[in-house]
Amino acid sequence: MEYSRHESKSERLDRNWSELLQELRVTQTGSQILTGFLLTIAFQPRFSDLDAYQVTLYMSLVFVAIGTTAVGLAPVSLHRRLFRSGEKDRVVEWADRLVKATLVGVAVVLAGTLSLVVDIVLGRTAGIIAAIACVAVVVILWFALPGHRGQRGE
Repeated sequence: MEYSRHESKSERLDRNWSELLQELRVTQTGSQILTGFLLTIAFQPRFSDLDAYQVTLYMSLVFVAIGTTAVGLAPVSLHRRLFRSGEKDRVVEWADRLVKATLVGVAVVLAGTLSLVVDIVLGRTAGIIAAIACVAVVVILWFALPGHRGQRGE
């Protein structure tokens, strides 16, 4: 069964933009908190105890977190640059892509951060298993579950 709204193209774009803004509020906050957490690790006394693998994982996570934060903030800049230009369809299309990319970045940073912490506390094998489990949970909750429409075709 197909669900249809009775709205103009302009109303649909306004609704889509509003929904994207709500999603951006959550993803931007989450990515910024993760980034801030990661940035503080280097200034902790135990940071010098990390081995080469842990430092490499940490630095990779910092770069991915910073990139994810930049991508997550990009729709705001895009909207500002194209505000009142009559190109809301373009803004919504690009913001949608940027939010999806931000979610991928957040998933990588979540799994990687969990892996790093577990690696430090419990060891390498446990850290790798934790990252795999985190990725599995994210894939199920973020991709498989929304893609599953049930037997009623809803």
